[in-house]
Amino acid sequence: MSLMTEFKEFAMRGNVVDMAVGVVIGTAFGKIVSSLVGDVVMPLLGKAVGGVSLAQLAVDLGAGPTGEPVLLKYGLFLQSILDFLVIAAAIFMALKGINKLKTPPPAAAPAAPPADVVLLTEIRDLLKK
Repeated sequence: MSLMTEFKEFAMRGNVVDMAVGVVIGTAFGKIVSSLVGDVVMPLLGKAVGGVSLAQLAVDLGAGPTGEPVLLKYGLFLQSILDFLVIAAAIFMALKGINKLKTPPPAAAPAAPPADVVLLTEIRDLLKK
């Protein structure tokens, strides 16, 4: 099998295509959640803690070689953690809803015993008589 044919079979499998769609939707969803956190939640949280923008919280570590201040921006780190928590909660709720919609597969009927087992069962029953 040629390399192109093998790659085509791999790329066209349902799981790979589904994963690609999931990545694209996940990227767009991440932008929406980042906007929610950065533009809605963080300003409200900043207002609650005294009008401070949490994204601008930083510790000055001194000046760098160029004279620019070196900052430890822990506010952006807190915002990233909040982004993650909101995304994880949203994905959890979505998966929980999807799992409720799924119906469990019907229980499989027990397989019929092989012919030799049926024959031996009949012989046993005849011998009991």
